[in-house]
Amino acid sequence: MTRTRLFTVALLGSALAFGSFAAVMAPSEAFAQKAGDKKGSGDTVRPEVGTPLTAAQDLVKQKKFKEAMAKIKEAEAVANRTPFENQMILQFRVAVAQQGGDAEELEKGMDGLIAAGALQPAQQSQYALVLAQMYLSDKNYPKTIGWAQKAITLGANETQARAMLLAAYFESKDYANAVKEYSAKIAAGERAGQKPTQRDLEILGSLHLSNNNEAGYVSTLERIVTLYPEKKYWEDLLNRAQRKPGFNRDRLTLDVYRLRYNLGMLDSGGELMEMAQLSLQAGNPGEAQAIIDKGYAAGLLGNGAEGERHKRLKDMALKQVADDKKALPQTEAEALGGANAGPILRVAEAYAGYGQYDKAVTLAEAAIAKGNLKNPDDARLRLVTYYLALGQKSKAEATAKAIKATDGPADLARLNLLAAKK
Repeated sequence: MTRTRLFTVALLGSALAFGSFAAVMAPSEAFAQKAGDKKGSGDTVRPEVGTPLTAAQDLVKQKKFKEAMAKIKEAEAVANRTPFENQMILQFRVAVAQQGGDAEELEKGMDGLIAAGALQPAQQSQYALVLAQMYLSDKNYPKTIGWAQKAITLGANETQARAMLLAAYFESKDYANAVKEYSAKIAAGERAGQKPTQRDLEILGSLHLSNNNEAGYVSTLERIVTLYPEKKYWEDLLNRAQRKPGFNRDRLTLDVYRLRYNLGMLDSGGELMEMAQLSLQAGNPGEAQAIIDKGYAAGLLGNGAEGERHKRLKDMALKQVADDKKALPQTEAEALGGANAGPILRVAEAYAGYGQYDKAVTLAEAAIAKGNLKNPDDARLRLVTYYLALGQKSKAEATAKAIKATDGPADLARLNLLAAKK
């Protein structure tokens, strides 16, 4: 096993590295029983224990760690050992195991020293951290998890311990606990006033996908677009919303286009043309004209092989706008005087297309209040966008919460709220 710098730091800090025994491990005579002490009492080591320990020290210098461990076991086999001799054997076991990268022997030695009361709490936490790292290198993930958790309990460096814990969960394909651990990591940073990094959130999202948790992944994506509103994340969010079972494309395609348009995500002439055509078909020539004008200003429309087609659509929108503006007051009056709410909502959408969101809000509210809309939550979705256009965020949020339909309006309303934060 490859020993890491973490091992060295931890073991030097604990004063149990092999070199720290040099003064004690002189020639075997240093362990000779005190004169007159027939039972080997006191802080001395008898020759039958000390001789193999001295040999172990010499073998370690030659990097013969297995042979050194065999000598330690030879000392351990001596009968009637004193507590001090036991402690010395354990210390040598720990030192040799650390030098040789033997996690099992290190664990045995550490458990023995803890039981003997020979390790301070700080030393225990460092050894727990070392053992977690050694077992992680050995790909023994259950042991890694156990020692990393113990290290945290003992007060070790939590960042290091949790990194090993997360790695063990991930490598053992325990993605549920990996998500839990990584979420805790991000939450701890937030409590300390740190904004989650883009990379942290991407990793969390990846863990959700590994755990087949679509809802968790989408939730993470929503956090990402709030903090790091890049186009690729928005595209992913919108695509996933539209792929949800039951999403009604027939009714909501234009609403998706509107959100993408507001986010600046329509960057091709073909997309702008399609949205403008959908707006005209929905009876919103003002919206269509605004889209076409933006396309011309950006150089996406009015040129190339499709230039003539673009011009025809532009002329059509201009004519319909002129006709619509003349008729709109009368259309509004008739809609408000009628029995059905549908015409009122269509007039509201027309005013929104001209940027008159105050009028759009009043009429959309009236349509919803009338109570006979075929899809009232579609109206609430559009009302959310009108409120947001007027800067009335609290009303937008309250309206979004009232949406109960599961075929798309609720998801799009929530995404519009997120887009407003951008």
